[in-house]
Amino acid sequence: MNEQPLWSPSSERIGSARITAFTQLLRDKYQQQFPDYWSLWRWSIANKETFWREAWDFCDVVGEQGERVLLDGHLMPGAQWFPDARLNYAENSLQKRGGGDALVFWNEQGDRRRLSHDELVASVARVQRGLRDAGVVAEDRVASLLPNIPEAAIAMLGATSLGVDGYFYNGKVVDVRAKVLEIVASLPSVERVVWVEYVADLPVPPANASAAVGADSAALPRGAERRQVVANPLNEQHLGLRAISWTEFLANAASEITFERFSFNHPLVVVYSSGTTGMPKCMVH
Repeated sequence: MNEQPLWSPSSERIGSARITAFTQLLRDKYQQQFPDYWSLWRWSIANKETFWREAWDFCDVVGEQGERVLLDGHLMPGAQWFPDARLNYAENSLQKRGGGDALVFWNEQGDRRRLSHDELVASVARVQRGLRDAGVVAEDRVASLLPNIPEAAIAMLGATSLGVDGYFYNGKVVDVRAKVLEIVASLPSVERVVWVEYVADLPVPPANASAAVGADSAALPRGAERRQVVANPLNEQHLGLRAISWTEFLANAASEITFERFSFNHPLVVVYSSGTTGMPKCMVH
């Protein structure tokens, strides 16, 4: 067996890496020697509170760190990190501004999109306004069923509730509208569904039969432009007044974002495993 690594960073890349700068800071401040990554890792385990306070400061985390770093560090589960801290995930994710790339998207059909930092912030601001107009507040649940497209990141940062018409996999379109109809029909507590226009030219779904939507996947040629408004999204005839398109949801003039800060252990997202080895498992982050 060839034990050579597939790739190794150049000395220049190692020298300019953030972890190299962080390691040097710890060397200078604590008179430690870290000849390799594993020595740094061992020191971080032996000095948990010191390491993570330094990491917070080095990474310029926006928020109030608080006095304590770790409570009940010997327990797993049960340890509490930064129990006095107050911060917001999106606030930290959206610090950068300007015309540089924030998101670069390229799907297997060949579609490409780029969003600058300014464009990302503007989109998230409109999602936040849409949520507030819909009455969403802290502790509400916002769900997303999306492929890996820019709207997924925008929706997560704006904490919106979304549906998607389908996605591309292995050169085919997978229509998930039937699943969305079934889920929404089973959850009367869902107040609003926002539909993301991603796959064009799907057949019109019947207004009264969710099982008939998207029974099969359709092969599509590669390289065709897919980023267009869906001809036949789910709408009021399927979901009543709860349905609205992504374009409509973002049709507001919001330009500024405000951030509410929460405890370090405040639930951020619930993600689900793929289900390839059994039923999907939910995980709270």
